[in-house]
Amino acid sequence: MTEQSDPIRTEVYREGMARMGAAITVLATDGPAGKHGMTASAVCSVTDTPPTLLICVNRASRTHDIIRDNGVVAVNVLAGRHQALSTAFAGREEDDRFRSGSWRTLVTGAPVLTDASVAFDCKITDHSPVGSHTVFFCEVQAMELAEGQAETLIWFGRDFHPLKAL
Repeated sequence: MTEQSDPIRTEVYREGMARMGAAITVLATDGPAGKHGMTASAVCSVTDTPPTLLICVNRASRTHDIIRDNGVVAVNVLAGRHQALSTAFAGREEDDRFRSGSWRTLVTGAPVLTDASVAFDCKITDHSPVGSHTVFFCEVQAMELAEGQAETLIWFGRDFHPLKAL
């Protein structure tokens, strides 16, 4: 095993993170600051009482301020069939990303992908800067689970991998 002394170099840390699989999501928001979305994998559960997720967004991202100012976000967990959608929301092109897929709203007004594996409609209850990112704490106001077999799209080893439940 390769040892790494302090401080950990950025490229070594990134290689380590490439070995940690993560679900691919589209974070989508709408409100006074406008409608926008981005692909993200830095999402995890915090607690189930009240149901709360955290998302991490780079402060240099245009989407960061829009999410912060709107105060709402939908965390749309993608399935294997959404790889092209993931790429569209990850790109630098700012044309209407929402032309891809079918979208609607639940409680907060944030865009929910109608065929997401699961969609969490959230209000942001707190946030904290950490390094280059902001950690947003997102209390789930509504959610939808896709019908049928559970599946997701993960990012692992710098590539997409669709997974289905057995």
